[in-house]
Amino acid sequence: MKLATFIIKGEEAATIGGYVNEVYVDLHALSDAALPRNMIELLSAGAGAQDKARQLLADAEASLQAGDAKSLAVNGRRYAYSAEEIALLAPVPQPGKIIHTACNFDAHLDELTTWDDAEWESHNWKDFHFEHPTGFLQAPSSVCPHNADVPIPKFTKQLDYEIEIGIIIGKEAFEVSTAEAMDYVAGYTIFNDVSARDIQAREHSNKVILMGKSFKNSCPLGPLLVTTDELSDPHNLEMKLRVNGELRQDSNTSAMHYKTAELVSWWSLMGLYPGDVITSGSPPGVIAGMKDPQWLKPGDVVEAKVAELGTLTINIV
Repeated sequence: MKLATFIIKGEEAATIGGYVNEVYVDLHALSDAALPRNMIELLSAGAGAQDKARQLLADAEASLQAGDAKSLAVNGRRYAYSAEEIALLAPVPQPGKIIHTACNFDAHLDELTTWDDAEWESHNWKDFHFEHPTGFLQAPSSVCPHNADVPIPKFTKQLDYEIEIGIIIGKEAFEVSTAEAMDYVAGYTIFNDVSARDIQAREHSNKVILMGKSFKNSCPLGPLLVTTDELSDPHNLEMKLRVNGELRQDSNTSAMHYKTAELVSWWSLMGLYPGDVITSGSPPGVIAGMKDPQWLKPGDVVEAKVAELGTLTINIV
């Protein structure tokens, strides 16, 4: 399934739905209120609720082929809408927690490190990755959706981007093995790790990460939650980020040092819950790795595209 959270224009409450035939289907309305309006509630309801959603979306797809979206209704309530008729939110608008995986693409670590060749020869990747992933938490309040405006915080002069995928947890996980970890994954979305590099550097010097990664709209997520059954291989997806049409990051999820099962297994030691997000880490090509960095500025349009997941766009203001 391709799932979304959105607000139907003219209404106040958000709802969840599926994306089929370029139409957003309100699952709460289509199910005659049997399914919830909230993504975390849908995931928490378990496989039965998700199977029901999957069947309803299949039925809706057939109905859309036979009729106009505006004419489709259940008990007098319309359930199919065009993109122009809804305001898209992040698939999980406020996750319980967002777990960043640090430097999970070796080439990204390379571009951010200033060692010379001799220093590199005396080290290996295990010095940085240990025997498990490392990372940090981001404030859930920093989440914003596809096409959001991202204001440059007044405290930074070095705003940067990082294309990543977000792994969405589907059910409670605690101390799960890598062999069983994928059973706890609901699906994936796109994540742009918008970063204040100067603040991040100062925080690193004090061995913390907070404001540099957790300011207003620093966590764009979306546009959709694509369930695992929809993907050919989550570890073979092209990742491309463009700024004003210029290609900046060009990689593949196959380059992840720790793959999804390893990340879920390790972070499950702290306890994971439906809707929690684990990020993949970013490939190389960020502004901080450039010799002559040109930081993001008002008017920049940043497009993060991941094969089979879509495109997540933000506007720097």
